[in-house]
Amino acid sequence: MNKRTFLKVIAGTVALPAAALGYRSIPAGSQPQSAEAMPVSPTSGKAVVKIELTDAEWKTRLTPVQYKVLRKSGTEPAFSSVLNDEKREGLFACAGCDLPLFKSASKFDSGTGWPSFFEAIPERVATSTDYKLIFPRTEYHCARCGGHQGHVFKDGPKPTGLRYCNNGVALKFQAA
Repeated sequence: MNKRTFLKVIAGTVALPAAALGYRSIPAGSQPQSAEAMPVSPTSGKAVVKIELTDAEWKTRLTPVQYKVLRKSGTEPAFSSVLNDEKREGLFACAGCDLPLFKSASKFDSGTGWPSFFEAIPERVATSTDYKLIFPRTEYHCARCGGHQGHVFKDGPKPTGLRYCNNGVALKFQAA
């Protein structure tokens, strides 16, 4: 058996039980937009201008925990973020570049221990496929700085049926 066949067998072995448990990710490019398809925000009519910083610049701009999550795709411990219980009206913005990603009206209590949203602000997140747990998951990032936010799944509430499971440390809350 060659390496490619072996990896397909392993991926299938893990993905089937995960699917049976209801752990479903949305395919990259489904509802959230890919990074290439984000020139203009329909909400503002303005382009989401990408920013790029060096690794050293990110390390000075972010706390060590924010750097681990936003730049290295880390995950904070469940129930560790104060934003998990945030209920005021406002916006949840990327902690790396301040781009608003979610409106407070789209936040819900998923019981997972991370801030969860059923809808992102249009054109504010990009997606990619993550195989870190062997089976594919849809990872989403800030459209401006590329900072890792979390993963999006098809087990959320109506009207979208999506659950954007976000690291609280990757967000800043801006009260209305």
